[in-house]
Amino acid sequence: TGSRPVVPPIPGADGSPVCSLWTMADMDRILARVREGVRRAVVVGAGFIGVEVAENLRVRGLEVHLVDMLPHVLRTLDAEMAAPLHQELTEKGIALHLGQTVAAIEGQASGAPATVVLSGGERIPADLVIMAVGVRPNTELAAAAGLRLAPCGGIAVDEHLRTSDLSIYAVGDVVAVKDAVSGDPALIPLAGPANRQARIAADSIFGRDTRYRVTLGTSVVQVFGLTAASVGRTAAALTAAKVSFRRIHVHPLSNASYYPGAEPLHMKLLFREDGTLLGAQVVGRRNVEKQVDVLATAMKAGMTVYDLADLELAYAPPYGS
Repeated sequence: TGSRPVVPPIPGADGSPVCSLWTMADMDRILARVREGVRRAVVVGAGFIGVEVAENLRVRGLEVHLVDMLPHVLRTLDAEMAAPLHQELTEKGIALHLGQTVAAIEGQASGAPATVVLSGGERIPADLVIMAVGVRPNTELAAAAGLRLAPCGGIAVDEHLRTSDLSIYAVGDVVAVKDAVSGDPALIPLAGPANRQARIAADSIFGRDTRYRVTLGTSVVQVFGLTAASVGRTAAALTAAKVSFRRIHVHPLSNASYYPGAEPLHMKLLFREDGTLLGAQVVGRRNVEKQVDVLATAMKAGMTVYDLADLELAYAPPYGS
């Protein structure tokens, strides 16, 4: 059952120019509109889907506006880590409208372009509006069946992905997972964890004792020529949860400086006073996902920030610095 896109209660959000992107049918509808010759698009929501849709519409030659209520793109990053992405998006021709919401979508009669009205009063003409503000788990069937739901709204499951009815398993966006940092039930809708959960559920059904323990929230996204990846919590999330932490920013090169192709990496690491890893964010043009995968593995293994200095990792001038 997974989840479904959230469509906020905005006047005019049910009009014909407004689409969500969740299924292949949604993609076909958007592509059909592009082939019909739409020229101006507004993407509402600057998460993974919103940023990727904005990029791809721009590559197809559309005028693209990206709107989000946060002051920066991607909730998986802190504000200063998102700054290079803002520059990349702007240089590629995408207009950013951050720290704003959509107040209304007006004027959709007779096939005329819509007008997206922002909370700050700006009015943006649009032939196409993509809603990408988030997802909500489809728990209605589970609730009707009497299954227990977690406080976060997802289906409660144990380490074997069994629901409160031990004959019923649940995996993916619809389930509540254990957050690796807080230990609390959380909704973390990502493809990697969903795939692993499905395999573990299948193992469990056939009697194999494999367990799904926690979700780190490891993610990566391409933004034109940049890559942004992260794992764990952001500083903003830790601060909101009143978790004490330390942070460090480093800016190494993606490979040895004397070897061609070296690009700067912007890295941020968050950890407790005892060295426990809480989160990491990396933005750059090369080797970004490698850095985050190493840090995600270290977090999963319970290593500390002090253990990182002792790691033995592959090195040659083209591959690392």
